[in-house]
This record gives sequence, structure tokens and C-alpha cells, in this order.
Amino acid sequence: MLDDARAALRDATRPVAFSGAGLSAESGIPTFREAQTGLWARYDPMALASPEGFTADPELVVAWYNDRRRRVASAQPNPAHRALAGRRDVAHITQNVDDLAERAGATDVVHLHGSLGWDRCSAGCGRRRLIDMADPPSLYACNRCGHWMRPDVVWFGEQLPFTAWSRADELAAEADVFIVIGTSARVHPAAGLITAAGAGGAELIVVNIERTPAHGIQLTGPAGEIVPELLKPTRPRSDD
Repeated sequence: MLDDARAALRDATRPVAFSGAGLSAESGIPTFREAQTGLWARYDPMALASPEGFTADPELVVAWYNDRRRRVASAQPNPAHRALAGRRDVAHITQNVDDLAERAGATDVVHLHGSLGWDRCSAGCGRRRLIDMADPPSLYACNRCGHWMRPDVVWFGEQLPFTAWSRADELAAEADVFIVIGTSARVHPAAGLITAAGAGGAELIVVNIERTPAHGIQLTGPAGEIVPELLKPTRPRSDD
């Protein structure tokens, strides 16, 4: 199966990777649910990741996200991140809100669910601010309109960023190989990109710790082991 997947990539001209939490899990980044441990286990997810939760207790929400930011800052890219970054021909769409792909050296990354590395104005005035994730600020006001600043991530009940979604939809539709890494392929609308890529004729390659409902070549196991082997350079096929 790995040989088949590598053969498909060898002939690809528009390869795209689509990643989820499983890509960063091997760097020690907990999933959204796993991050609700210790002090945070007693809170409903809606209290921590929704506009309503932020309105009710913005200090609580920011404190939780700052805890996640510090965890990301202390983590390091794993071999899968580095392998993806090393293949400049592979565009990368991710559901992850960390910056490990960029720290590995990737330059073409579409963040469907936003990024922990930025804050934005909760009132939508357009103000954004780059955050030091190792030392994130407590709750503070927007210096443009005075409303609270919030993490620039997608919460429950919010739409995906228009620009990111449009770019991801375009990449999926044009891909000739679509590599699905570390995602259950069940969370919509993001999972719809897999369907769109397949409908457009892309060869689907699925890398996950367990089998998923996505069609295509299934490579089961840790992304940190499989992705570097999958993306290892191969010699062009000879017709001789």
C-alpha cells in the first residue's frame, strides 16, 4: 500500500495534504477534548469555545486558551511536520490551530480553524495581533474600538474563515493527490474537502492511527513514521 501511495505521489503535479489533530498529537499537543484535563475537566466545552461562553466569562476563556498556547510553545515539530515542510510541492490544509507546520519550515499552510498565534477583536473591527505563545497576554481590550480581544480561532457555532475556506476548496478541487493525515474524516464542513477532492479525480491517501471512513489508499499507523516514508523523494519513472 505504501508503494502504491508513493507511486501516486511520484506522478502528482498538484499534491495537497489535509491534516487534523493526529498530525500534532505525536508532538504532545492534546486534542480539544484532551485539553480539558485537570482544572479544565469540569467545564463544558461550550463555556470554553463559543461566543456565548466568551461573553459570559472572557477571562476564563482566555486563561484556557493561554494554557493551550503555552503547551504549543513548548512542543516541537515531529518528523511528519518536517517531511511535509520538506516537500515544497505539497500544499497544506490543516484543521490544527498550532504553528508546528510553520516552525518545521512550511510556507503554504491554510488554517481552516484559525490560529492560536493570533488574537482578534471580538467585535469584528478588524484588529489582529500576533501573540507570543510562550508568554501570552491576559484578557485585554482592542486599542481600536475598546472591545475585548479574543483568540483568532473558530468556535462552536461560527463559520470557517471565508478566505481560508475558499483557498482550501480551490486546492481540493484541483488536487490530483489528496493526502489525509491524522483526522477522523467525520467533522464537517472540513471533511467535505475529502469528498470534493475525490469527486475531482484526486487519488486519496489516508494516513491515520486507525482506519477511517474515507475512501482511498489507507496507511494505518503513526503519522510520524508513515508520512516521512510516504514523502521520501523517488526517482522519476522510466519508460525504458
